Parts: sequence; structure tokens; C-alpha cells
Amino acid sequence: MITPADPPAIETRGLTKVFKDFWMRPRVTAVDTLDLQVQPHEVFGLLGPNGSGKSTTIKIILGLLFPTKGRVAVLGKLPTDVAIKKRIGYLPEESYLYRFLNARETLDYYGRLFGLSHHERTRRIDMLLQMVGLDAVQRRPIGEYSKGMQRRIGLAQALINDPDLLILDEPTTGLDPIGTRQIKDLILELKDRGKTVLLSSHLLADVEDVCDRVTILYGGRKRAEGTCNELLTVSESSLIETDSLSESTINKIEQLIQSEEGKAIRSVQAPRQKLEALFLNIVHQAQNEGARTSGATSGGDVADFLVRDAHMPENLDGQALISQLTSNEPTQPAPTTQPNVAPAQPQGVDDAVLDQLTNTSPQTDQPADDAPPSTKPAKPDVDSGVIDDLLGGDRKS
Repeated sequence: MITPADPPAIETRGLTKVFKDFWMRPRVTAVDTLDLQVQPHEVFGLLGPNGSGKSTTIKIILGLLFPTKGRVAVLGKLPTDVAIKKRIGYLPEESYLYRFLNARETLDYYGRLFGLSHHERTRRIDMLLQMVGLDAVQRRPIGEYSKGMQRRIGLAQALINDPDLLILDEPTTGLDPIGTRQIKDLILELKDRGKTVLLSSHLLADVEDVCDRVTILYGGRKRAEGTCNELLTVSESSLIETDSLSESTINKIEQLIQSEEGKAIRSVQAPRQKLEALFLNIVHQAQNEGARTSGATSGGDVADFLVRDAHMPENLDGQALISQLTSNEPTQPAPTTQPNVAPAQPQGVDDAVLDQLTNTSPQTDQPADDAPPSTKPAKPDVDSGVIDDLLGGDRKS
């Protein structure tokens, strides 16, 4: 739940980015005095045609570009602050993936970048591959994937670190209607679980289905902002939906409207379902009939580590927590100290190796302990036979 004390997840004030030519003359104003405010736990849409400044704005938010003027705050800090990088997931417009790695190796690589343990990486990779529908083709090289499949693995890598802020730049590009619907459902699920999502797209239907608020850009400037209802409601017309009516009933209704309001019915037509709904129904019917496919599947449930409560530790058992809270006994035994006991020596380390590492006095050829140290450096302990082999002849005594 958002409280007045919660800072915006993303905030820009007078954000401006001007690209210059070789002579440092202003060439293109990509973003022009842009003011944005993305609240925590909402899906915010950044709309606009190609070249409107969406991707440039995202790169500034990520700290990949520096603004010419203005201020930017991400999760309450500057975009260049390394501390917030682990809390951000990013899906770029083009998926920059290593072609010769397979899906598992790709996700394992990104998991290592975030410092995840081997066990945690394996657990998350299994869930993410199943979630995006690539578990059946996880051993194939990324270079053999279609563009839609690459977008799926790109989304999985954006979620491997369980981010608080998810930035998606054209996430449904190249996806079939099944994948598009799955991405939209996933965005809504992540929002319900407390994530903040910034969605950049020029596909208006996708944004309309998932976004709480949208901003429309053109020429780097903000042209409109608000909720979908505020921007899309047409106040000049009224829509009445009912079951199918007979022709005589429609005529009576039109006469009533004319006598009471002085207006006429513009059109009467049967409602139509969306093409997306028809397509998905046909595909689901084929799947229920057991039809086979060699591409990506429809995917599964959202990964468990993405949908947990944000305030709940990841590996905590609910019943164990209740028992722990209701018990009067301490949760952990008090540590016992033994000040006179030397720390245990690591297993598998030879005593002679430790003596060599900890001996600070120079090695000499003098056998006696009280002999003066030699000024020459100690000779390495190398077998004479090895020297003979290297010199290729007999060693003189």
C-alpha cells in the first residue's frame, strides 16, 4: 500500500537530452523538459511513435546516458548509484544475448552477475524457464531461437534478480498473441505482488490492457498524461448494452429517445469479440486436443520467488515463523566463547605449507640456528635432474 512517505519509484524534473554533432553543436533534442512521476507498485506506460524519446528517457533512468539538463531520481537515489542496480530489472528493445549460449547458460550468467548462489540460480532458472515456456528448448543455442523466443528469454533474464523496479522496452515485439497475452498477465501479476513496472511501447492495445497511468510523448515532449479511463472516455456519446432486441423494440426505443431527448440512434449492431480473444480460444482448443508444436509453449505459473511478499524472507517456512513468534525460548543458542583455545586449522592444509607461508625470515644455506644470515637469495629447491634435462647435458659436480 502506498503511503505519503513513499518516494516515487521514478521522478524526473525538467529532463532534457540534446545530442550534439562533432563540433558540439546541438543536433537532436531527444527529450525536452520532461516531468514524470512513477509511483511505487503501479504499471506506468510510456507511449509514443518511433523517435519520440522513449528509449532515450529509459537509458537516462538506467544511468546509461547523462541528461543535458534536469534531475532524475530512481528509487530515491541518483541513476548512477550502484546500490540501486540490484533492484532494477531491464528488458531492452533489442535483446543483446550470446548466440552460442543456451537458455540455462544465459540465465546462469546473469545470475552470477547479481551474485546469486549456485543453488539459488538453479532454483530460479528452473522456475523462469517454465514460466516463459522455454523449458522444453532450454538446451538449444540462443542463436537458433526465433525473435519471439529471444524476447521470452530476455524477460527471464530481467527477472532473475527479483527486481523491485522492472523496466520493459517494447516487451511484446516479435511475440505471437499467446506470448503477448502471457506477458500482459505477468505484468498484472507482478503489480499485484508489489512490483513497479515501467512499460514503453507503441502498441496501444498492450498498454491499455495493463497500465494504471500513461504518458504520451511526441518530439521528446509530454503531450498527455492520465489514467486510461481519463484519456479514453468519450463524453459525447452513451453506450447501452443489452441482450439481442427485436426490430419493433428498437423502433420503440428510438421513438422514446426522439420524444424525450430529441436525438436519434446512430447505429445498432451486434457486439464483436476481439481478434485476440478468438485467436487464443482456437489455440487453447488445439492444445486441449493434444496438438504438438516445436516452438515455445504457453508457459506456466509465475515463479515463486517473484510473487512472495516483499517483506517476507525468501526461504522462511510460515509454520516455523508462527512457532518462533509464539515461543518464549530464544531462537538461537548463545555463542560460547573459549578465549584460550586457538582457532581451528583449516582441514586439508599441510603443516609444512603453513610454516613456509608464515615464516618471515629469509631462507639460508646455514644449518646452524645461530649462524649469520646469508646475503644471497635462497636457492629454489629444484631437483638436479630437472636442470640436467633443461640444459640438455650432464651437470658438473
